[in-house]
Amino acid sequence: MNAEMMKKIYDWIDGYTDSMVDLQTKMTAIPALGPENDGDGESKKAAFLEKWMAKEVGFDEILHFDAPDDRVPSGVRPNIAAVVKGASDKKRIWVMAHMDIVPPGDLNKWETDPYEVVRKDGRIYGRGTEDNQHGIVTPLFALKAIKELGAKLPYDVCVALVSDEETGSEYGIGYMLDKCDMFGKDDFIIVPDAGEPDGAMIEVAEKSIYWLKVETKGKQCHASTPEAGINAHHIGAHLITRLYRLHDIFDKRDEVFDPPISTFEATKKEANVPNINTIPGDDVFYLDMRILPGISLDEVDKEIRAIADEVEKEFGVKISTASTQKEEAAPATPVDAPVVKALASAIKDVYGIEAKPMGIGGGTVAAFFRRNGFNAVVWSKIEDTCHQPNEYTTIEGMAGDAKIFANLFLQD
Repeated sequence: MNAEMMKKIYDWIDGYTDSMVDLQTKMTAIPALGPENDGDGESKKAAFLEKWMAKEVGFDEILHFDAPDDRVPSGVRPNIAAVVKGASDKKRIWVMAHMDIVPPGDLNKWETDPYEVVRKDGRIYGRGTEDNQHGIVTPLFALKAIKELGAKLPYDVCVALVSDEETGSEYGIGYMLDKCDMFGKDDFIIVPDAGEPDGAMIEVAEKSIYWLKVETKGKQCHASTPEAGINAHHIGAHLITRLYRLHDIFDKRDEVFDPPISTFEATKKEANVPNINTIPGDDVFYLDMRILPGISLDEVDKEIRAIADEVEKEFGVKISTASTQKEEAAPATPVDAPVVKALASAIKDVYGIEAKPMGIGGGTVAAFFRRNGFNAVVWSKIEDTCHQPNEYTTIEGMAGDAKIFANLFLQD
């Protein structure tokens, strides 16, 4: 990679900021909501982007892996792989972003129209501007600069634009991985769909996500005669405190993660009785568990059942559990994988910081790649306003991340 050419590309990207805002403005005006969110899907947005990419970047190939879906007017959920050829096809560098968005929610909480971009104080506001249009804009303008300045790509670069990320990915990257044979074990795969405001986190691993509904059945009675009933609420509280033993039972640590432990937290509580002077016979709460890779969810189930049996025997109740989400952690991308090192090098060159590979408690679509044996990383320099009212991204962040991708694309 020629340092002089790289500096020239960085300067060129700085000149694109108005064009970046313009592309964001046009995308934001095309709400790409899935049918689960009462939308018509992503086809209009995909058609616009395909025309824009052909004109402004000039990809060598644009391939479609569209998932049939009769719930949307077009009948398909579009998935696009756009390729710029490099000197070698020994490996490909992939950037995967998603076209769909979430609904704006309560409009009274927005200070602007969510589907009209507003530029203010170095930010652009609008639904989708950060999640995930930031991740669409940045690799496209990196390639645009590289092509306009005549720099030579060492390897093929591919931009995957997918559907359905916000509602499960069955019609998006899940479908594409099943139908597309372009991905290789040596490929670099970057998903710019999460990150930190300083850009220092490279996400390489995720915990298992396990949500459990826990129901305690006692006996309802008048609160003045508690001996006539069995207070399910009181006993449910006992159960919650005893389930905290799970932290001691599953005490493995992994410093890649923050926090470096598995977590077992009682969260949602369902309403029981409508009045104060009734002892509830039913109690329902939920447990949110984020469990380190390598810990069997079946073993977690066994320990929860043993604690529940103990409480049943002591208080004379019935306790049942039901999973509302149970997703085993995907294999981690090694912290020393070539894609991690290459991305960290680019981040240091552009932002002057030492990026750190880390694990998170949430879930991303990188898990789809990892389960298929591909080393994927999740990275972006964003403010984390996704799904919020007044969602925004920064113009400086878009330009900076485009430079990161340009650097990555040109590494030998």
